[in-house]
Amino acid sequence: MEGILAVWKPEGWTSHDVVAKARRLLRMKRIGHTGTLDPMVTGVLPLCLGRSTRVVEYIQERPKAYEAVLRLGIATDTEDMTGTVIARESVGSITREQIQQALLQFVGEIEQVPPMFSAVKVNGKRLYELAREGKTVERKSRTVTIHGIELLDTRLQGDEPELTFSVICSKGTYIRTLCVDIGKALGLPAAMAKLTRTMSGGITAEGCLTLEDIERHMEAGDLERYLIPADQAISHMPAAIVAESKVPLARRGQKLKLWAVSAGQSEGSWNDNELVRLYEPGEGGPFLGIYQVDAEASLLKPVKVFVAAAEE
Repeated sequence: MEGILAVWKPEGWTSHDVVAKARRLLRMKRIGHTGTLDPMVTGVLPLCLGRSTRVVEYIQERPKAYEAVLRLGIATDTEDMTGTVIARESVGSITREQIQQALLQFVGEIEQVPPMFSAVKVNGKRLYELAREGKTVERKSRTVTIHGIELLDTRLQGDEPELTFSVICSKGTYIRTLCVDIGKALGLPAAMAKLTRTMSGGITAEGCLTLEDIERHMEAGDLERYLIPADQAISHMPAAIVAESKVPLARRGQKLKLWAVSAGQSEGSWNDNELVRLYEPGEGGPFLGIYQVDAEASLLKPVKVFVAAAEE
């Protein structure tokens, strides 16, 4: 069994828990996920099965989308509601327009300092390990990209008003930290109250199965019909077709001359170092693997070759 199994991660489960459960249900070991979700977070968690684990890194690089609930007037040491409260402040009067303006400040490239309760390593030790020891260390900021952000709902009454927003962002974006920074832009302490990942690797909630669904389809023997082919999961890469005479070379993972590959574009328009999905010719030709353009040498170089299972 191979392909991408899109799982809807339940609240209270770690990403590792979901992988372990899938390994038991599918009775296979070679499974990898495409981006960790905290236990309190629900949502899209694509699992790569079998040889499809080779595309994990490329799926991880694609933008992700979330729906978050931000609570104003309160701050915690974990930046979400699982932590210890470290600040409280009366919110006072705040308008939807003020919130809209604050959100717009974060569109584009922004700098984020990873939270202490995160898996980032400093001097070989994960930050959350240090945080559990009561230690706080200096962290380097990192550049992430917010492709889009939209205010969905507000509940501005009460001592701790909440707002719900959706965001499309790059890999490595901490939504907890984004919530805290939005609060700072409003001059208020803030924490993330709820988070749902609504899209990962181009896969949305509609394409996901729950763990109960997976168990039911395994018993029925039809789970494979719900798997997404590995090449479809990296459809952001351009497709290329190798000449029939060069298929044996491609299947052996050898370098190919650019003239032997057609991608619906002229040879001069290849981008150096671009990654492409390579296929055999013909309608629905088999996926051969991921190749990289070497424009100077006029070559396609193999990166990940997907040979037939019988040949592996």
